[in-house]
Amino acid sequence: MLITGHTGFKGAWTALWLQALGAKVSGLAPGAPTQPSLYELARLGAGMEHEHAIDVRDAEGVRGALRQERPEIVLHLAAQPMVRRSLRDPAMTYAVNVLGTVNVLEAVRLEPGDVRAVVVVTSDKCYENLKGANPEGASHRFVESDPLGGSDPYSSSKACAELVTAAYRRSFFSAEDAPRIATARAGNVIGGGDWGEDRLIGDIVRAVEAGETVRLRNPEAVRPWQHVLNPLSGYLRLAQELWHEPRAAQAWNFGPREGDARTVRWIVECLEELWAGALRWELDGSENPPEAGYLALDSGKAEQRLGWRAEWDLGQALERIVEWHEAERRGEDVRETSLAQIERFSGGEV
Repeated sequence: MLITGHTGFKGAWTALWLQALGAKVSGLAPGAPTQPSLYELARLGAGMEHEHAIDVRDAEGVRGALRQERPEIVLHLAAQPMVRRSLRDPAMTYAVNVLGTVNVLEAVRLEPGDVRAVVVVTSDKCYENLKGANPEGASHRFVESDPLGGSDPYSSSKACAELVTAAYRRSFFSAEDAPRIATARAGNVIGGGDWGEDRLIGDIVRAVEAGETVRLRNPEAVRPWQHVLNPLSGYLRLAQELWHEPRAAQAWNFGPREGDARTVRWIVECLEELWAGALRWELDGSENPPEAGYLALDSGKAEQRLGWRAEWDLGQALERIVEWHEAERRGEDVRETSLAQIERFSGGEV
């Protein structure tokens, strides 16, 4: 199995889970994107079959890695995941998120080897979110057939990655014996070990550790928050389904339970209580780029056809985040802490 972006937040949790299952996992990424990083703290490199220090923008490098590894399953998680960074550097965002996806799929086309299933991870922000600009009365939960779009380079790049994947699937991977290609759209993913720039949990963790006040840009924004293990279980379930069923080669939503689309303020107030006064926040009064006020996903298709569901609700997710970071702060073994959470999530099936 080959994971692109295995050093990132979601990629590291994915690699750790697969290592625990005994899978032979190789990774492709130029390095850890943050300091500190879950990848380094959990010593993931020691458990990888091979690692390729390659950026997905390097088409020849990606193709060479695929030729060498001959994976049966490819999980494409490499991305530029930040909205505000996309506004500062849109060209890089499109290069990573769109051309990077092209490079992975082109490598599968030219070096198919043993590849049977490919899961391309995009984002819930790939949808044309017209109602989200005015959250009053907003209640629409996006389904896979809704129009794609995006009012910022990040969201637009994820819609583009969806269109690229659909075009490759129809043009090159439609034969019965061809690799099966699907896309996965998840909500706002949170969990222990996320130190990403301009991400709510990363900002909160840094503020708690430094004894500082976190500044919130848009406390009333509603997002489909979920623990990272929820969508990862969906990605793995989808890869399994692709292995057996070519009709699974399509787009899938993996969002939280219906009641877990909550405001930023709700999240912060819950964490304020869980951290027992260690978290303080204030409104960021500076000028910030506009953001959608409302976003929610409908995962009914994955629930009905894949037998998947969001296992942990939002309250459990927030408890696990505080638990994880408190253990890390005390100097406990990050790998063991993370594996214990995976085991609890999966009911001991690791």
